[in-house]
Amino acid sequence: MHAYRSHTCAELNKSHVGETVRLSGWVHRVRDHGGLLFIDLRDHYGVTQIMADPDSPVFAEIEKVRSEWCIRIDGNVKARDENLVNDKIPTGEIEVFIRDIEVLGSSAELPLMVFGDQEYPEETRLRYRYLDLRRDKMQANMVLRSNMIQSIRKRMWDKGFNEYQTPIITASSPEGARDFLVPSRLHPGKFYALPQAPQQFKQLMMVSGFDKYFQIAPCFRDEDPRADRSPTDFYQLDLEMSFVTQQDVFDTIAPVMAGVFEEFGKGRKVDAAADWPQISYKDAALWYGSDKPDLRNPIKMQVVSEHFRGSGFAIFAKLLEQDGTEIRAIPAPTGGSRKFCDRMNAFAQKEGLPGMGYIFWRDQGNGMEAAGPLAKNIGPERTEAIRQQLGLGVGDAAFFLGGKPKAFESVAGRARNVIGEELGLTDKDRFAFAWIVDFPIYEADEETGKIDFEHNPFSMPQGGMEALNGDPLAVRGFQYDLACNGYELVSGAIRNHKPEIMFKAFEIAGYGKDEVEKRFGGMVNAFQYGAPPHGGCAAGIDRMVMLLADEANIREVIMFPMNQRAEDLMMSAPSEPLSEQLMELGLRVIPQDG
Repeated sequence: MHAYRSHTCAELNKSHVGETVRLSGWVHRVRDHGGLLFIDLRDHYGVTQIMADPDSPVFAEIEKVRSEWCIRIDGNVKARDENLVNDKIPTGEIEVFIRDIEVLGSSAELPLMVFGDQEYPEETRLRYRYLDLRRDKMQANMVLRSNMIQSIRKRMWDKGFNEYQTPIITASSPEGARDFLVPSRLHPGKFYALPQAPQQFKQLMMVSGFDKYFQIAPCFRDEDPRADRSPTDFYQLDLEMSFVTQQDVFDTIAPVMAGVFEEFGKGRKVDAAADWPQISYKDAALWYGSDKPDLRNPIKMQVVSEHFRGSGFAIFAKLLEQDGTEIRAIPAPTGGSRKFCDRMNAFAQKEGLPGMGYIFWRDQGNGMEAAGPLAKNIGPERTEAIRQQLGLGVGDAAFFLGGKPKAFESVAGRARNVIGEELGLTDKDRFAFAWIVDFPIYEADEETGKIDFEHNPFSMPQGGMEALNGDPLAVRGFQYDLACNGYELVSGAIRNHKPEIMFKAFEIAGYGKDEVEKRFGGMVNAFQYGAPPHGGCAAGIDRMVMLLADEANIREVIMFPMNQRAEDLMMSAPSEPLSEQLMELGLRVIPQDG
């Protein structure tokens, strides 16, 4: 017999009754039934009930066993009484009578319990992550992650992609976040960087003649943490293709994403990839207040400025006299009660706004009536025009926000989400995907008017060089994101592979040719030797697993994540370097004031 096990804790069933078996695992739970000891023995695969009575030759040793001890037992498989069968587990028809036991690893007093659903502070969970990971939910999340990555790889191979690895130590390259710098011992005073993404390398692969590349790539960014973002490192499905248009990229990655979400989505609906809408960045901001809209919520915001221009509602009327301002409405079907409207007004105040105007429509017996302060101020004619534009009726409401769109769009988007949730309009049994396209390449500083990049500077501008000779703020890039249920899952672009267009694009934002060559010399030089048109994207692995596992925090699907302060409490990182290490690198730490 094997030194540790003949079977896993998920394998035994009625067909094994009478056999002598060997199992190893952790003591999940101990139950003492007056001289009968029952232990749920757990390994990675499942749970088997083992038991002993005073007739067992090792009963005295079994009495000493406690939760999370790691043990090996030998015993005889017995059928459970029919009324004691546990249908919830594969081994529920049997139990194992213990004949021999070996303690492989005893456990100290536990800082957190593995059995049950008790909630523990995140700091405790991360400090003792190896215990936290023993919990059923965490085991399931990590297996889901592994299986999902395996599925992605197979789907990419089936599409003719080859997997290649790119460097982990490279040059610093500004890509929207801070680099993690690595000092060089052989070149004192110089630093490598951990890659924020394999962006430049995958583009260079296309210049090298590799037609289709993908990688499950680690990326490193020194970012502030959020619930859906790791503060240090993350993994992405990274891919690039030569001789492709934007639609070719969509047609390649969309079926992969749809297939993965169908496979692991627990029966939730996934629209056919070909039916995923393509929404311009401008329309997404207007309709949803976000470039990663949750389309499970059917609410679509609209501009209603004309109904308030010159109206009796002085706040909005005066606002509209200023350049660049507008009023937007958030329809709220079935939200037509003063109680709900007051609740949403309070939400807006918590978001830092003075409030949120509203109108709701109610049945007065002799017809429909518009109610609320706004309705009284603007009168029945304008109120009726708003209702008809929004397609609302009795029992419905609408909320209004005004000003310069960039100042209130994000709050409007959050309000839309809250309204959809509270009114039960958001379809929770669905993954709703949408392509966001036509991103602006440039933006102007409101105070100085200076033009700078708003989005990826390496995207090919729509219209090429000709577009760059016009109004920079009108230039759109072949850049795209894939949103799902309010999260950005994929981001990508058709690349600017022509040096003359690249130099012009950077010149508009105030970067001279010398600076571009200094920062991106490797790529710019390569593009002078017959670079093909190419494009690609990257999909966030951690975020995909988070959605599929129904988790709200990305740390629930990462094996060993950092905490909110980018600390690894388990490994005590970051840590102070030894003085010998600093001397070897020619570095000195300057104490920070305070």
